[in-house]
Amino acid sequence: MGIDDLFQIPVIQGPMAGGACTPELVAAVSNAGALGALPCSLLSPATIEEQVARIRTLTSRPIMLNFFVQGKPAPSEEEVGKAVELLRPVWESLGWNTLPLPTKWCEDFEAQFECLLTLRPPAVSFTFGILEAVQVERLHGAGIRVIGTVTTVEEALAWQAIGADAVVASGIEAGGHRGTFLGPQQDATLPAAELWPAVVAAVQIPVIAAGGIMTGTDIKRALQLGARAVQMGTAFLVTDEAALHPAYKARLLSGEGTTKLTRSFSGRYARGIENGFMRQMASVEPLVPPYPIQNALTGSIRAAAAKSGDTELMSMWCGTEFARARPMPARQLIELLASELQS
Repeated sequence: MGIDDLFQIPVIQGPMAGGACTPELVAAVSNAGALGALPCSLLSPATIEEQVARIRTLTSRPIMLNFFVQGKPAPSEEEVGKAVELLRPVWESLGWNTLPLPTKWCEDFEAQFECLLTLRPPAVSFTFGILEAVQVERLHGAGIRVIGTVTTVEEALAWQAIGADAVVASGIEAGGHRGTFLGPQQDATLPAAELWPAVVAAVQIPVIAAGGIMTGTDIKRALQLGARAVQMGTAFLVTDEAALHPAYKARLLSGEGTTKLTRSFSGRYARGIENGFMRQMASVEPLVPPYPIQNALTGSIRAAAAKSGDTELMSMWCGTEFARARPMPARQLIELLASELQS
């Protein structure tokens, strides 16, 4: 199954987990001729069903869903205790006597997968891992196109080998979490301009370029390097339909500061604006537990930061080119990108 009929303009809105990506944003992007994408990784099956139903009342155009491939962690009390201690300087700075422990570490991927099969979206993308070939067969049987997220050529070849319809090649400049699943995460450091053509040369399936893409000129460059389409996240964070925390949005629009890769917030490398939390945790960053344990443990800290508007404790995920983000309605952004692409 091809991917070309998913969009009229070769732009996929990045599936940004964490609440910023609303059904209204997904629908607006698809209605404008690009492909809207709903991040489902942090949502229960019931919530996924509700949000997809909402999107389907707003658009009849294709949409994509996105999931994290993950198992069910079972950390020991000792592991959790050590992780809580590593975070002690942060939660004590909030005046807390202890760190509230989460009621669960993550959503049940198997349950999400069955929900996905019943919803039958035109396309689904996965990150953090790779499916089994039988899962890809089940998705294809439901008429769903399968897209894998990769950060190396080896990962792209692995997705192709199990029958993926396309891959998103994510350069080191990309915002949010890295999708690395083969080899150490810190070794997947290829910049977009090197990764995209390398993946294009290695696989026979379509390649979707991601990382540092903000304008139609950037899209044109990616297409010239062999990409079939692009995936853009940071550019959509400041659109009118995105539900971004006002303080977070203000930091993006200020264009000030630099981005950094960190695993302190979630236990998996992710790129965001460097802030006090990253600096405070830098010395112990290698010791924090892997995703999703660390992500769940920092949830209460991030929630408190959101409540008080403290950007020094927020995870402000974005790509290296965030200073070039342009605030406007999503439809207007798609139209602008299409115009720039043609010029």
